[in-house]
Amino acid sequence: MYDVNEIRRDFPILSREVNGKPLVYLDNGASAQKPQVVIDAIATAYGDEYANVHRGLHYLSNLATEKYEGTRGIIAKFLGVKDEDEIVMNTGTTMGINTVAYGWAMPRMQAGDEIILSVMEHHANIVPWHFLRERQGVVIKWVDVDSTGALDPQAVIDAITPKTKLIGITHLSNVLGTVVDVKTICEAAHEKGVAVMVDGSQAAVHMPVNVDDLGCDFYAITGHKLYGPSASGAIFMKKERMAEMQPFMGGGDMIREVHKDEVTWNDPPMKFEAGTPGIVQQIGLGVALEYMMGLGMDNIAAHEEKLRDYARTRLDGLNWLQVQGTTPNKAAIFSFTLDGAGHAHDISTILDKKGVAVRAGHHCAGPLMDHLGVTATCRASFGLYNTEKEVDILVDALELAHDLFA
Repeated sequence: MYDVNEIRRDFPILSREVNGKPLVYLDNGASAQKPQVVIDAIATAYGDEYANVHRGLHYLSNLATEKYEGTRGIIAKFLGVKDEDEIVMNTGTTMGINTVAYGWAMPRMQAGDEIILSVMEHHANIVPWHFLRERQGVVIKWVDVDSTGALDPQAVIDAITPKTKLIGITHLSNVLGTVVDVKTICEAAHEKGVAVMVDGSQAAVHMPVNVDDLGCDFYAITGHKLYGPSASGAIFMKKERMAEMQPFMGGGDMIREVHKDEVTWNDPPMKFEAGTPGIVQQIGLGVALEYMMGLGMDNIAAHEEKLRDYARTRLDGLNWLQVQGTTPNKAAIFSFTLDGAGHAHDISTILDKKGVAVRAGHHCAGPLMDHLGVTATCRASFGLYNTEKEVDILVDALELAHDLFA
């Protein structure tokens, strides 16, 4: 049984007050809070078990290495990946996508080659491709969403031409909550020899993911959204793609031998893990993923679907509020604007006075904001520990904001 009140007791920060009100944390799309088991794992790693990993022969180095490398297998299990050597550990999705951009795309793309993106991509899945546009003359092609925020996979497939080399696509929009049919896109793209890079930052948080079943070439995740530490994360890379890639960064464990006149690389995945890694961060991420798997990703998804449906009903009852993204199977992520003079930042400030934490701004999705014709929105993004009571508190705070700006 999924007992949300029991789960909330696992997160110490949820018991605090903000501005004299109980904290209602609805900014999970930006970063999620951490359960006590993750906090304890970090404290233990630094307080009792810390040493640098790999190549050390002493006890603490071996212990730290065992725990750090153990996370690779946990990530593989979490993502439904059979071969853990296809998991590259890093600081998060931004680093993962840049690794693909620098290590796979730049060496093989020429002027006129095309990359297809959806209009709802996060900047982390846009800016690296602009580097290729600026420096190598690569063409970025955009696919829009419809009025509900849905992305037709056929529209993505139809955008493929003989010059298309890569599709960069989110699995779940951080603004609209839209879930993308990635599997259909991957199947069609591969028939045409096109690789697919999937941003899984949001999807992996809200629903079960099986990367092997999706069939994508790259799948990136971010630890701090997965109830783990900041600067933790990973990217799945198909072995066939790894074999085509050059190292993105140099130093540390990515080398095999270094001489005055040559250098040889380590085997993947180490080939793409330069420098001293975020040892404690990755250990904490492993604990966070085990915590989520212990609750059950199906159970988390079912809980959040109930929250989504309840929040949709309550927000739909506010005729002065517009929600951006209304697909039936969306995640529990609600971006919205209010009629009247209230800017998203002003609304967020009022909600904060009531203890409600939401995000305000462009949500690192500039092209989508342009497409929607807005400069900023508020976003309430729910997580595994949120409740229907918190939805009611959000609505009460929104009614206050509306009254103030009416």
